[in-house]
Amino acid sequence: MTDMANPGWLVAFIIFAFTSAGTPGPNNAIMAASAANWGFIRTLPGVFGISLGFAFMIAAVGLGLGEFFRHNPQLALGLKVGGTLFLLHLAWKIATTRPQVDDAASSDRNETKQHPPGFFRMAAFQWVNPKGWAMVLSMMGVYAGRNADPRTDMLIMAALFAIIGTMTAAFWAGVGVLAGKWLNARQMVIFNRVMAALLVASLALIWI
Repeated sequence: MTDMANPGWLVAFIIFAFTSAGTPGPNNAIMAASAANWGFIRTLPGVFGISLGFAFMIAAVGLGLGEFFRHNPQLALGLKVGGTLFLLHLAWKIATTRPQVDDAASSDRNETKQHPPGFFRMAAFQWVNPKGWAMVLSMMGVYAGRNADPRTDMLIMAALFAIIGTMTAAFWAGVGVLAGKWLNARQMVIFNRVMAALLVASLALIWI
């Protein structure tokens, strides 16, 4: 019997997954801001982009892609630069998002100019999310290797994170929905700018 069959191992990993994925970070800030401005339903593609994109990243790293990046530092640098530009773009978009208004014409104009981050953008972002890499490295160092083939562990953890990541990202989207309902237009502008500032601040984690 392997350690993977031990319920204690699974409980420990699930606690780690909920804690690491549920605490504040770039993903959760983006989902909260998206749901506050565009609603829960329109934010769902981004939620699934985070959970499935990160699960794919765990599986790919576990199957050897992590070693490939370690031996090709220029590609890793390219990911960092791309992640920086992506975060700056999202931060600007969030900071300049106008609160939804009741006037139909104004709402229509807002719809045509601004859209929430979608599935593919959030899935791609996982590869340059500093918190995401920290989580994957922690999993490889602490939780992988319980079976004869560590890749099996990584695939199981990827499947679990697909579920847990959906739950935590959806929770933060729900927080954003509540913020959108409770805050007036001026407070929403402040909320958007605070979320944008958090994203910009997270750039320090990429380059340290």
